[in-house]
Amino acid sequence: MPARSHRATSLRFRFAAALVLVLGCHAPAPPASVPAHVVASAVDSLYDPARDLGPLFHDIQLARVYPDSKTLVDARPRSAPADIVARYIAANARGPVDLKAFVAEHFDAPAPAGEGVRTDTAQTMEEHIRALWPALTRAADVADPRSSLVPLPTAYVVPGGRFREVYYWDSYFTMQGLVESGRTDLVKGMLDNFAHLVSTVGHIPNANRTYYLSRSQPPYFAAMVGLYASATDTTRALPYLEALEQEHAFWMEGAAALAPGEAHRRVVRLRDGTLLNRYWDDRPEPRPESYREDYQLAQTVAEAQRAALYRNIRASAESGWDFSSRWMRDPKDLRTLETVDLVPVDLNALLYHAERTIAALRAVRGRTGDSAVAAQYLRAAEERRRALMAIAYDPGEGYFFDVRWRTGERVTDRPTLAAAAPLYFGLASPEQGRAVAARLQRDFLKPGGFVTTQIASGQQWDAPNGWPPLQWLAIQGVTRYGRGDVAEDARNRWLALNRRTYRVTGKMTEKYDVTDLSKRAGGGEYPTQDGFGWTNGVALGLAAQERARTMPAPARP
Repeated sequence: MPARSHRATSLRFRFAAALVLVLGCHAPAPPASVPAHVVASAVDSLYDPARDLGPLFHDIQLARVYPDSKTLVDARPRSAPADIVARYIAANARGPVDLKAFVAEHFDAPAPAGEGVRTDTAQTMEEHIRALWPALTRAADVADPRSSLVPLPTAYVVPGGRFREVYYWDSYFTMQGLVESGRTDLVKGMLDNFAHLVSTVGHIPNANRTYYLSRSQPPYFAAMVGLYASATDTTRALPYLEALEQEHAFWMEGAAALAPGEAHRRVVRLRDGTLLNRYWDDRPEPRPESYREDYQLAQTVAEAQRAALYRNIRASAESGWDFSSRWMRDPKDLRTLETVDLVPVDLNALLYHAERTIAALRAVRGRTGDSAVAAQYLRAAEERRRALMAIAYDPGEGYFFDVRWRTGERVTDRPTLAAAAPLYFGLASPEQGRAVAARLQRDFLKPGGFVTTQIASGQQWDAPNGWPPLQWLAIQGVTRYGRGDVAEDARNRWLALNRRTYRVTGKMTEKYDVTDLSKRAGGGEYPTQDGFGWTNGVALGLAAQERARTMPAPARP
């Protein structure tokens, strides 16, 4: 079994390169986006708390009836929202309303995902994780007009705790463990759900809630398809080709009309005409799931600056790194977010990988016209790679950085673990890969694994925290560039921290303090959550590699 797991892991790691070899080797004409009226009809009938509760929503959130702003947007109204609002307005007309009692009467608060799971620390960490999958798996949804949940047609795995829905980029790392657990059926179901979201709402949102529909997350769909295909059969990736192309069109929307030095939504055109991408959100307003925090922060800036602040807050949320000094000119001041002004190195590595994957699948399918379209996607990927290497890699630093797209300035004062993405997806040259691996070892490898940044800002995507997805990218990335020694050291440290925490607390948590192993990770807008999908997936994937490393060589016949 360990040998088989190691072989599967190796195949998954090499999938993108192997698939592209089928081809040998300007921007493709994208498929038509999902029509706006289709998106509107799919969404408008669903419950949107901030919209449907109006002034009641604002009052509940600011009164802190629920300590966590996300609780209200996940709560289920006991009657039609319009009726609840009418009762609230009428009660207000009679005098002050006891909001806490009013909310308790009219809403059912949600339970944490995985609540009630009993932990037996006599089990190994791996046994515990495999036993957790059923507790973190939601059955196919039934549409509910009083739920903010966007219904999905097949079962899926949620992270846990306050995260009761499927999260886009989390799922790729969760899937690593599902494959190691033999649950490719569940991986397929989640891919089917993501394809369904592309076809019904036009993209894969942050998560399947109405309040997340204005943004996406790091686009790992192509990587998920590759993972599934390498764990099963390459041809099983083909049914997702149309959804992959539609998602790519979402990220590239508006590119054709852009002049050099301009941006539109998620696309920027550099002064030399090259296209790259940034994070974005279509709504310059408070996030409903963090309404109180966003609204109160915005009250500290001039009214004319609030729309830009909200936009940057939401774009940071689309990045998945919410929040981090990575996006802040002043790491002590969240009001200095500049996310929409940056070309993120990891986002563009992901889109390069997506373009290569689409090209390879077009070639595998082999229909009339596929080879021409495949060549277009390959050219787009290569143009993206050349542009990113030219602007994001600093030879003097030996490292990749985000870039201010208006000026071309690299953000060299805030190095982050995002530099591992060009290694993971194979964009870096051998020399660049070795230089980045050396710096990761020197500056980022701590007693418990890789730290996210070198700045302790109090934000959760900063020091001293380490996050499972970034451990996976960095460990596999340095392995790809010949630094298996660094990978093994980091893997051993991370797994030791995971196991120690599990033995002491019985929990798998979403993030860990990798600098002081006696402390629980902190920072951010909410307490560290237990569950936890991507931690479980990465732990099982790394444990499989650990077993393969320590296995004795097979006896000669």
